[in-house]
Amino acid sequence: MTKPWPEQARVAAPQCQNMADVRREIDRVDRALVRLLAERLTYIERAGHIKKDRNVVRDEARINDVLTKVKAACEREGFPPEIAEPVWRALMEGCIAHEFDVFDEFNAPSSRAAAGS
Repeated sequence: MTKPWPEQARVAAPQCQNMADVRREIDRVDRALVRLLAERLTYIERAGHIKKDRNVVRDEARINDVLTKVKAACEREGFPPEIAEPVWRALMEGCIAHEFDVFDEFNAPSSRAAAGS
């Protein structure tokens, strides 16, 4: 399968000479973020298969743990946590909703019967 956009060598922000350079690099970073988020979602989906109780799909302690780790990573990387926190909250809410869908589908009576076949 071919990639829709060929990856080019990274150009550091200070080396960008014009807005076309800046936009190309932002687009490259966005593609990398989508790949990582797609990978993250595979683990969310797996969690929806592993968890035995729908009541544990939403885990407030885990949400707080993730936010704490994200804020620590922001500090290390020099990224403003006031930008990261609402992004991660929205990401986690979307992922939790998806995990509920996966959990419900996986645990539906017809899915259980098929899994046992």
